[in-house]
Amino acid sequence: MPPSVRRLVSAANHLQSFRSKHCSRPSSSLSPSARLNHPVDYGTTPVLNHTSKSALLNPELPADVRNGRTARQNLFQAINSALQTALARDASVLLFGEDVSFGGVFRCSMNLQSEFGADRVFNTPLSEQGIAGFAIGCAMEGMKPVAEIQFADYVYPAFDQLVNEAAKLRYRAGANGDEQSCGGLTSPESLFTHIPGLRVVMPRSPLQAKGLLLASIFSPDPVVFFEPKILYRAAVEQVPTDFYTLPLSKAEVIKGGKDVTIISYGAPLYTCSAAMEKAEKDIGCSVELIDLRTLYPWDRKTIMQSVNKTGRAIVVHESMVNAGVGAEIAATVQEHCFLRLEAPVQRVAGWSTHAGLVYERFNIPDVARVYDAIKASLHY
Repeated sequence: MPPSVRRLVSAANHLQSFRSKHCSRPSSSLSPSARLNHPVDYGTTPVLNHTSKSALLNPELPADVRNGRTARQNLFQAINSALQTALARDASVLLFGEDVSFGGVFRCSMNLQSEFGADRVFNTPLSEQGIAGFAIGCAMEGMKPVAEIQFADYVYPAFDQLVNEAAKLRYRAGANGDEQSCGGLTSPESLFTHIPGLRVVMPRSPLQAKGLLLASIFSPDPVVFFEPKILYRAAVEQVPTDFYTLPLSKAEVIKGGKDVTIISYGAPLYTCSAAMEKAEKDIGCSVELIDLRTLYPWDRKTIMQSVNKTGRAIVVHESMVNAGVGAEIAATVQEHCFLRLEAPVQRVAGWSTHAGLVYERFNIPDVARVYDAIKASLHY
């Protein structure tokens, strides 16, 4: 047997021996000696109400319900019960979606069409955007639609209807609520930072935009490249005419400082710069300003080094404060810089509401809000 073949056989035998010694069970199975990660015992877990008494002790239940009866149900049966109750209680309730007429893949709508008829419980074409749009139209006409999207993985085609129509109707439902276009000012970048596999980039200036865009174009990864509209013509600077790229997932320290770290990206960096200049003059502090540039995957090392140095962090962005980029940065700073922090991490961001153009200046961070955050952080 040639030496190369013998070595291969020897390596295979060694691997088999290693497996028999160290991998005597499938990798996903539970070790007999394991103390943790046992399968959930749904029959005994305290998270569930196993007796009628414990279920009826829920203080959020109405008094008449607490004095009533219970039935042992699993989740799909409880969903089915809720749908049946709503359909029986209110004739304006409709239920529709893919396969709901025969109960759906998970049987949550089982027997409802036979009880309430095909006019109120019915199938739709395989179009998640159409299902959501039809539900919105029904709701605007006074109905109470329950639109079934059978798998969460398929909800993304409905995002346009959910984000631009359903979420905004109440905010524009004045005199022209029935006819106003979806429009409105949004900063949706944080939505894309929840998707592994994407890079999310936002430049602050022309020089940065060219270098980051070229890097994005030639990156092997898909990149969502956001361009701040207000900077299209307002921001003017000298830009190299030759080919160049700037590093993705690498933050840039625009200005060094020792007392406070401000992290931002895109247009708000100009607001931060103005607030810092005034605060440094009035208070005598030294503020470090960092441009995140790539919002996901973001440069944790640069941010942590800065906050460990200054002991204070402020994150500024236009998108709404709830579950935004700032929330992720604040949580990470708290995890990795806790013992160095001199004040809580602050977020200065857009409010959690829709805002028309006329109210934009009241919604997005301005110089006064960033200035106040610097003072609050230093005086904590």
